[in-house]
Order: sequence, then C-alpha cells, then structure tokens
Amino acid sequence: MKIGFVSDSLGGLSFDQVLDNAARIGVSGVEVNTGGWSTAPHFDLAAMKASAEARKAFRGAFETRGLEIISLNANGNPTHPTEPKQGECLKDTIRIAGEMGIQTVCTMSGLPAGQKGDLMPNWVVSSWPPETRRILDYQWNEVLIPFWTGIAALAKECGVERIALELHGNQCVYNVPSLLKLRQAIGPVIGANLDPSHLFWMGADPLVAAEALGEAIYHVHAKDTMLNPRVQATTSLLESGGLTDIPARSWSYITLGFGHDETWWRNFCYRLRMGGYDGWLSIEHEDILLNSLEGLEKSVALLKGVIPVAPSNFKLQAI
Repeated sequence: MKIGFVSDSLGGLSFDQVLDNAARIGVSGVEVNTGGWSTAPHFDLAAMKASAEARKAFRGAFETRGLEIISLNANGNPTHPTEPKQGECLKDTIRIAGEMGIQTVCTMSGLPAGQKGDLMPNWVVSSWPPETRRILDYQWNEVLIPFWTGIAALAKECGVERIALELHGNQCVYNVPSLLKLRQAIGPVIGANLDPSHLFWMGADPLVAAEALGEAIYHVHAKDTMLNPRVQATTSLLESGGLTDIPARSWSYITLGFGHDETWWRNFCYRLRMGGYDGWLSIEHEDILLNSLEGLEKSVALLKGVIPVAPSNFKLQAI
C-alpha cells in the first residue's frame, strides 16, 4: 500500500507548496480535487481541459518531485436536480483523466430529487412512510442508473478504468449494499472509495465493510471520526448542527488517531489486505481544531507505522 493525501487537505497553500510538503513528509502521491463541492484551488479545470501543455506542466510538477497523481476527485453531487454543472464537472474530470493517463476518478454517486420537478436532493434513510419507496424507485430507476450508464460509457471511451464512489451520507450510494447495487447495474467500472469516517457516524463497521467489498474497493480515504457519546445519548448520530461547534456535535471529523487509535488503523489496513486491496491510502484532513499541516503530518506518521508495504513472501514448508 502507498500513502498520499487529498490536495484540499492543504487548501490554503499554493500548488507548489502542496507538492513540496508532500515530498518533505514522505508521501508517494497526491489526490487532486477538480471541482464539485471543492473550489479546486490547485486545479484549473477549464485550462486543463483546453490545453495539452497545461496538462503536461501539471504532471511534470509531480514527476520532478518523485510524486504520483493518485487520482482526480470530482467530489460533488453529479445528479443534483438544479445544478447541472456538478455533473459536467465529473464528465470533464473523466475526460481530463483520460488525456493524462490517470485511470482512477473519485466522486460521489449523486443524490437526485425525490420526484421529477423537485428542486432539492432528497436522501431517504428510512423505509417508512410509504412515499419513501416511491422516492427511491424514482431516484434509482429514473435518474441514477441512466446517468451512470452514460458515465460508464464515457469512462470507457476515455480509458478511465475505475470510478471510485465514496460511501458518503446524503448520497444514494452510502453503504455496502447500495454500492454493490449500482455496481451490479452498471458494471465493474464502478467501485468503492472506502472512507471509514462516514461509516463511523452512520453506525456501520468499516472493518467488516472492507471484507464485504473485497475486490470492489478501488480507493481508500484515510479519515477519522470522533464520536461524542454524551451528545449522542440525547441527539443520536443524526447530526445537523454546525460543523465548527465540535463540543455540541455527536460526531466530528478528526485527525487520524484522535478518534480511533493506531490499533484500529492497523486492523483496518490488515482487513484491506485480506480483501485483496493493495492500493492508496489517501489522507483527507478535515479536522477543524488542528492546523492542517500538523494534522496531515501526524496522520502520515500514524499510517507509516501500520500499512503493509512489502509483498508477502510466506511459503508453507514441505514437511
């Protein structure tokens, strides 16, 4: 496995500063945000789409520092009912990835409206009342599957082999069954970006999820979550409070090791290896209280102590 980080983790730094710090702290690559919910401070989508020279210079900045481009990440809602630019961002990201020889694109599955004509996305998290079933039927059969059928065709045309969908709240694909459902409908171009931080606050177990997904894991985000039992006891994990008031929240994103210790992360890496995953662990630093560079350095230090690096060489003795 190899360690990298998401470029927005150092969103306040320039592109060159991000890459210089990546080389300094000893990671192997950087995952680059291209748009969607990100302002993409390190990637000019329009310029990259228009200019082969811009793409060459971008890649060259990595190569001169001995770094890899892990993937491109269009982390928005590509099926938003009133913001088509989010879907276009994903399509352009796939086209650019193909031009640059990048075979993995990270994104979200999307969350459509609850019915045709609605203006806002609608996330169903309960099987009651009865209209929830009608909402899900519309979202999946009328929007999601047709949309991703087209995206899969575009990815094939561009030479992008893997689309890694983040199991994320407020998306149609947010857990293991929903990821496998879309993968079955669309094909093996669809896989998981397994981010344990989201599974933590939704009450799932990322260790079991890693085993259940197996070969469907195409990417891993290394991000931690702190659960706050005293608040959770009265509010549950369905948290809608502001992200910045951490003491008042039942859960918050936090630096690796501050929510779950090194032993947990060691087990997580081992479960990934058990399922056949030997790819990237891309740190996504979203801890509000810690300095971004300090938090990233601490996260890298933790992962360096727990990831399997060399291939197994065990052989049974002939007895």
